[in-house]
Amino acid sequence: MIIKKLEVGPIMANCFILGCEDTREAVVIDPGDEADKILMELAKAELKVTYLINTHGHFDHVGANKRMKDVTRAILAIHPDDVPMLGELSRSAASFGLAAENSPEPDLLLNHGDKITFGKITLEVIHTPGHSRGGICLYTKGHLFAGDTLFAGSIGRTDLPGGDYDTLIASIKEKLLILPEDTRVYTGHGPETTLMNEKRMNPFLR
Repeated sequence: MIIKKLEVGPIMANCFILGCEDTREAVVIDPGDEADKILMELAKAELKVTYLINTHGHFDHVGANKRMKDVTRAILAIHPDDVPMLGELSRSAASFGLAAENSPEPDLLLNHGDKITFGKITLEVIHTPGHSRGGICLYTKGHLFAGDTLFAGSIGRTDLPGGDYDTLIASIKEKLLILPEDTRVYTGHGPETTLMNEKRMNPFLR
């Protein structure tokens, strides 16, 4: 599997391009900003996007939805609980002194246990509310794309609308830490980690 990480936007959110080496089909996880940067990387890698997947609805992770959708015509997917955020991106970004374009409505609603297949690769949807009501992670053997649920040495913030600390901790412990310990965790901000590291070192999970 091809994995490319791009840091996009003023909040430096991680956007991931995942590609199938055999078919050149790809998904983009969290196109938060700088759509042209993402599109250029796709072109360089000769990948065709089939899905745009939002791990949650905060503007720094979905701000490039409209431009990416307009250019690629890919299927836009998000958990139903975060759909209302997509029409409020401009207002949400403005509250941080930033700008974002409102997103189109999604083409596909993702629920816990759903699967997304591109080429020969399948991602499993894991609903992990707590950072937002509709937060999800995406898992394929050995790889977890965690959005803002889990970070290296930390967890997603829970003080924004829809956030809840106890819910987030339960999501992580009951749905993520049951995965193989050697699973690599690709986070929504900052460096990647492993579930083993977080079990042993993350102060929020002790």
